[in-house]
Amino acid sequence: MAYLRGGDDNILVEYGERVLDLGLRMRVHALAQALAATALPGIVDVTPGVRSLHIHFDPDVLAQYRLLGVLTELEEQLPATGELVVPSRTIRLPLSFDDPSIAEAIDRYRNGIRDTAPWLPSNTEFIRRINGLDSVEEVRRTVFDAEYLVLGLGDVYLGAPLAVPLDPRHRLVTTKYNPARTWTPSDAVGIGGKYLCVYGMESPGGYQLIGRTVPIWSSYRQNPPFEAGIPWLFRFFDRIVWEPVTAEQLLEYRAAARAGRFDAEVSDGTFALADHQRMLRDNAESIAAFESRQSAAFDAEKRAWRAAGEFDRTVAAPPVADQRDALLADLPADATVVTAPMVGNVWRVDITPGTKLNAGDPVAVLEAMKLELPVPSPATGTVLRVFAAPGAAVEPGTPLAVIGVD
Repeated sequence: MAYLRGGDDNILVEYGERVLDLGLRMRVHALAQALAATALPGIVDVTPGVRSLHIHFDPDVLAQYRLLGVLTELEEQLPATGELVVPSRTIRLPLSFDDPSIAEAIDRYRNGIRDTAPWLPSNTEFIRRINGLDSVEEVRRTVFDAEYLVLGLGDVYLGAPLAVPLDPRHRLVTTKYNPARTWTPSDAVGIGGKYLCVYGMESPGGYQLIGRTVPIWSSYRQNPPFEAGIPWLFRFFDRIVWEPVTAEQLLEYRAAARAGRFDAEVSDGTFALADHQRMLRDNAESIAAFESRQSAAFDAEKRAWRAAGEFDRTVAAPPVADQRDALLADLPADATVVTAPMVGNVWRVDITPGTKLNAGDPVAVLEAMKLELPVPSPATGTVLRVFAAPGAAVEPGTPLAVIGVD
């Protein structure tokens, strides 16, 4: 492990190499539990990661050297990693695979951000290809056969699970969208890298989408399966099992959940690392075969991207000052130049020369940090010139369009 200093009031404990290792995650959990049990004054917040533990403390109450000493002492007292056992509930939830809401998110991305990308027009077909599977049905079967272990909470949104299949033969691997989506339906289920997440609300996002489930946040009145005082559904080391349902059935379940009438099947249990390691040893040959096929498919996909110029994509740069002067030459005296208010990329332009606009109508929609920002027309008039083009980079003052007063 490594103990890294973060200013005067933070310590980051890191375990092992930067690889997915459930043993490291369990050791992080064991250290966090042991630290909590000390009730050490001055601890402000403790945040576990997959292979790290971040500790925020008050240096006026707890000296950094003292906290470091406590951490090293606790480390010596922890059980051997192979002996660790944690509580692990199994939660069965409905999943509408390739739900219509997913198609809507993909269509909005294709129409407004990128019309061609390796993951278009189907995320599940992209997942099939990049993992070397024979059909989308095999993707579907892999998802529903898996048990997803929740390693973290807060991926993409507060309380959202960061989960990974326990069996490596179920670990589908993907890349993320580039650029990201500006809209994802609430409770969409996606895969990024080896991890699965659930989007707790409508939001931007970049994971490849495979389906949709019920709300993972409680309504105003908390009912089972939510625990009193905890608005999110999952705990660390929960096991998520997906149950296939139709899109129509999911709508019924979602309505019941919003009304507080949906109660998922939850069963208590434990997760022992020794049992998991035994499973890995017993199935080492078939796991290696799966990972070899997956790696070959991923490499083939990357070669195809390189040949298609995916790695050479560029975004048009905003015009420099002398270019702007040329763009704005010979304008009527009463014309209004609409400019970008911020750094970003042009997401959508729905106007052409001759378009009639009222004050407040959108001239263009920009995208920055996965968020959409409409740029309104400051005046009523007719569009004389349009400079903005989807995908172009802009900065404050970049001309987007010229509006002539009628």
